[in-house]
Amino acid sequence: MSDKKKEALEAEIRTYVGKPIGPPVTGRDPVNEPMIRQWCDAMGESHPAYLDAATASDTVHGEIVAPPTMLQAWIMEGWEMHEGYDEPKNEQHRLHKLLNDNGYTGVLGTNTEENYTRYLKLGETVTALTVIDSISEEKATGAGIGYFITTVTTFTNQDGEDLGNMSFRVLRFKPADGGASQAASDGGGEAAVAQKPSRIKPPYGHDNGWWWEKVAEGDCLPIQRCADCGKLRHPPRPMCDACGSQNWDSIEASGKATLHTFTVIHYPQFPGYEYPIISAIVDLEEGERMASTIVECAPEDVSIGMALEMLIQEDEDGFKIPFFKPAS
Repeated sequence: MSDKKKEALEAEIRTYVGKPIGPPVTGRDPVNEPMIRQWCDAMGESHPAYLDAATASDTVHGEIVAPPTMLQAWIMEGWEMHEGYDEPKNEQHRLHKLLNDNGYTGVLGTNTEENYTRYLKLGETVTALTVIDSISEEKATGAGIGYFITTVTTFTNQDGEDLGNMSFRVLRFKPADGGASQAASDGGGEAAVAQKPSRIKPPYGHDNGWWWEKVAEGDCLPIQRCADCGKLRHPPRPMCDACGSQNWDSIEASGKATLHTFTVIHYPQFPGYEYPIISAIVDLEEGERMASTIVECAPEDVSIGMALEMLIQEDEDGFKIPFFKPAS
């Protein structure tokens, strides 16, 4: 891209800063007990302030309230409202299409921050307004050169009272291999062959690195176990939530599970994945719950409670990850 064209592009994308992506979005339903129960069940949350009216009446709230982390759930829309950029539906779509049309074809979510002002009460209606807060200067990253786009969503109730806010940042970039190929085609030497993108790798840390190593070495599904009280726990963490012990070992799960809940992801689409993705929460035979993906099954054939069995998928780069498929 010539300097003049780049300057024109940057001037145009700056006009989006400060713009709402569209009109405010109001949740279709007020805060209600059935949705709170469903969310708590899916997330494994059991605090009585969210679930039991009698117990909640004795808390500082005096009634059932919604978990603060549910804030965005009240206004989330179906995926069809965000599908593709060919026919932009809002200012955010138009911004992304502009960058996409100028070679910034990659999209990568980088981080989000949420702030909660207070608990939501039954009967309140949640409205959200999302604004394009900032666009960085062009940055060089491991994925490629691009722009960090930050949106900020503010949440209010039916009386305009502040409920909290959320910032979400994505990187819109020119894939590194694509940039090399483009430079070569512009006279920089022999054209590079673009490699097929691979799955984003999970972060390896002190608490979970051993888990991924066991998956890679043994083609198994390990579950961490407290060495003192025997309680199983997943995902891995340094201390037992039952007895507080930091001593642990692990067992191999049978690989049998049932489907607790799922969602079918069509968008946004990231390089290295095949869509649609059936993202699931499964209940292992041993009693633990984990997030995974269902494969070898059409979305329309998935049903909550169905029997599943684990398989280890190995990507082209050798990375191994446990998935689940319908039990044979």
